[in-house]
Amino acid sequence: MVSNALDKLHQQLARLGEQAQQFDNAKWFDKNRYIQAQPSLFDRTVFATKSLLLCDYVDEIKAEVKYLPPMEKRHAYSFAVQRIATQIEAIIKVLKSTPVWAKENKNNFSKKSKVYRKAVQKIMQSSHELYQELSQNYEFERRLQEMIEMRREKLDKANTDEAQKINQEILALHARLGRCRKAISETEVKIQQVEKQQNR
Repeated sequence: MVSNALDKLHQQLARLGEQAQQFDNAKWFDKNRYIQAQPSLFDRTVFATKSLLLCDYVDEIKAEVKYLPPMEKRHAYSFAVQRIATQIEAIIKVLKSTPVWAKENKNNFSKKSKVYRKAVQKIMQSSHELYQELSQNYEFERRLQEMIEMRREKLDKANTDEAQKINQEILALHARLGRCRKAISETEVKIQQVEKQQNR
């Protein structure tokens, strides 16, 4: 789920890299003295890179994606993904700000921008859903354990007929607990797969 979203984002970044390379090869900024006098194209709060080549900034985004924080560090992970979205938007704005380039790519830009945004949002949505699912399953596991413990306490005070009924309830709860723990394991495997995908 999340790994698929990351795959799509990698593909979109590869395309953005091609666009940036074409832009750099066209040397749109060579005659702009103001830009030539600047140490970088973007504010340092958006990119750490200092360059007048768009390709260098796309490379920074690719590195950000490759070294995303582990998903269990939710705040850091969320911040990193939001930063990537901001960086992609910034590059697209530069491409669109060049009249000739924007005219040549008029039909592609609005679509491309939406595609990149959706790719990033998909990661956010998928990771959020994955952790929400894990949290819900852990809570369900806790409640089932409490219910089993409560019935065991009743079992100590129950007569024969009541004991038989309570034992059946305990068995049913254990079956539900087993399914719950299986779901937890499956979700944890998904998280491990995402982390492997991030470290490629």
